[in-house]
Amino acid sequence: MSEKQLLARLASLEEPAILATIVSSKGSTPRKTGARMLIGKSGVIAGTVGGGCGEGEVIEAAMKLFDGAPPRTVRVDLTDDFTSWSPAVCGGIMNIFIERANPARFDDP
Repeated sequence: MSEKQLLARLASLEEPAILATIVSSKGSTPRKTGARMLIGKSGVIAGTVGGGCGEGEVIEAAMKLFDGAPPRTVRVDLTDDFTSWSPAVCGGIMNIFIERANPARFDDP
């Protein structure tokens, strides 16, 4: 998804949304620095930060922001874990910053 498409999607969202942005990556990763994903409160997703269980970690962390958690950086470690049922195949590490994409749409507690 291009930057223009992402911004258009954000402008059209009437629900609260979280913006996830890869701020750094090291080694082999499915997406690189600058890749973005929007996560709507209802589960709507636009864009990707890599898919799979790593993206699942980001979505899980994003859901906490809807409940008032502060923005933060999520570290996604894609190095091989031999004890996992779904071992990572990329071998790299990504740091992904999650923040409120459209703060005016959030009901602050």
